[in-house]
Amino acid sequence: MKSKRYETPAAAIEAARKARCLSDGIQVMVGGFGLCGIPEKLIEALRDTGVKDLTCVSNNAGVDDFGLGLLLQTRQIRKMISSYVGENAIFEKQFIDGELEVEFNPQGTLAERVRAGGAGIPAFFTATGVGTQVAEGKETREFEFPAGSGRKRAYVMETGLWGKLALVKAWKADGAGNLIYRMTARNFNPMMATAAEFTIAEVEEFVETGSLDPDQVHTPGAYIDAVVVTKPEKRIEQRAVRK
Repeated sequence: MKSKRYETPAAAIEAARKARCLSDGIQVMVGGFGLCGIPEKLIEALRDTGVKDLTCVSNNAGVDDFGLGLLLQTRQIRKMISSYVGENAIFEKQFIDGELEVEFNPQGTLAERVRAGGAGIPAFFTATGVGTQVAEGKETREFEFPAGSGRKRAYVMETGLWGKLALVKAWKADGAGNLIYRMTARNFNPMMATAAEFTIAEVEEFVETGSLDPDQVHTPGAYIDAVVVTKPEKRIEQRAVRK
């Protein structure tokens, strides 16, 4: 089996272009939560391609000079589908000025929309957001749940999310693309990895195919098209110290 490893983030991104999964206007799935588990070097390589009018699906948008904040600086993002974006002043300004379209989601709903997309599920119903702005313009139905309970409740329909390209961050990978995440850096990455035509994983360690314990693999290599090894910066989002 040919190894899926590429020598640089730029080479991995170029592989996505050759696979016709990188162009202006595409939807990009990006893992990470706050500054934890961010595919930071892949985001930089994506920025350097100059692609524009992107729709980015990510829990948040990094900070002003890191993560997806770099793509906001260069105005390469047209729309964000997100949950929490409170740490990014550039995001705030572009949104208020009408330069950036934003689709907000409850955090659990966003995770399930991505998971559904990866599972081939076009839509699902959830009680989260019923009666709020989240439900405006969406189909709402009443269901008896659990079945036979006699209790009916309103649910809003949400659609699955799927992209041309996914950028994820893992701890360890092998040549087949099998991934292991470390602690909270797992966050949104496993769902994002399944929900795109072409998925690139940025990892800290690379091992030979067959050396990973199958019971420890979080994302099977079947979902991964390219792997690149980088040295992460590992920033701390909110540093608190005692005097």
